[in-house]
Amino acid sequence: MDPLLLPRALPAAPQAELNAAATPIGTTPHKRRPRGRIERAHDEPAYVLHAHPWKETSLILDVFSRHHGRLALVAKGAKRPTSQLRTVLLGFQPFAASWSGRGEVRTLTRADWSGGVAPLAGLPLLCGFYFNELLVRLLAREDAHETLFDAYHAAVVQLGADPHGLTAGVEPMLRRFEISLLRELGYLPPLDRESQSDQPVRADAYYTVDPQLGVLPKPADGSHAELDSARLGGGLYLGAQLLAMESGDWAQAGAARAAKTLMRELLHYHLGTQPLRTRQLLIDLHQL
Repeated sequence: MDPLLLPRALPAAPQAELNAAATPIGTTPHKRRPRGRIERAHDEPAYVLHAHPWKETSLILDVFSRHHGRLALVAKGAKRPTSQLRTVLLGFQPFAASWSGRGEVRTLTRADWSGGVAPLAGLPLLCGFYFNELLVRLLAREDAHETLFDAYHAAVVQLGADPHGLTAGVEPMLRRFEISLLRELGYLPPLDRESQSDQPVRADAYYTVDPQLGVLPKPADGSHAELDSARLGGGLYLGAQLLAMESGDWAQAGAARAAKTLMRELLHYHLGTQPLRTRQLLIDLHQL
C-alpha cells in the first residue's frame, strides 16, 4: 500500500474555501503570502500529505510545511527508478524541502530526509491518512500554521512509536489532534468559558457548543437536570466534560465520548456534506 497515493484522490473541499473567508471564533485570519513573485525556500520542515503522477516521470505533491503552510510542489523526475527522491518523498516521513517558483505550483529543488519517525502500518497508517485528509480538506493553501504543524509531527511520531499497543490510546490521540486542528483554525472556542458572557464554565451545569456562537449555557428550566454524564450527547455537554476537554483530562467520566461527539459535530459543520473517506474506514473498524 503506497502511503502517498492512498486514500485515492483527496479533494480540497470548496466548503473550506468558504469557511476561510469567515471570521473564526476568537481569532483573526492569517495573512497569506503575496503571489506573482518568485519565491524560494530552503530546508523547510515538511510532510507530504498527498501525491499524484504528473507526466511520465514526475509527481505533484500536496505538502504541509511549517512556515509556509500547505502548498503544491512539482517533483521532477521523482518517478524515475534512479531518483533519490523516491526514498525521501514518503508519506508520514519528515523531510527538509527546498523550492522555487511562482504561481500555484512551485518546483521542488531539493529534498533531504529528516528521519526520526518509524514507518506506519495498519491502524496507525489509517489514522495518519485521517489526519492528512483533514488537513487537505480544511487548510487553505499558503496559510502558515506552525503550532498545527508541530501537533501533526507529534501525532505522527506517536503513531510510529507504538504500532502494536496503540489501539487502547488511539481515541484520545485522535481527539487531541482534532482539537489542535480546530483550535488553530479558529473553529473551536475555549471550552472553559462561556463565549458570550466570558463567565467560567461550571462543572455541574449543562452547555451547548454552537459552531458560530461558541459555548452557550443550557436554559435553566430543569428539563435536563436528571441527565448524568454517561447519558449526555447529541449537542448537550456537562460542564465537567468541557473542562476536561480543555485540559486534556481524558480520565474524566464521559470526557472521551463527549469529545468524540463534539468533534463530529464541528467537523461536519466545517467540512460540509462530503464525508471523510478515512473516517468511514475507521468507523468500519470500530475505532472512531
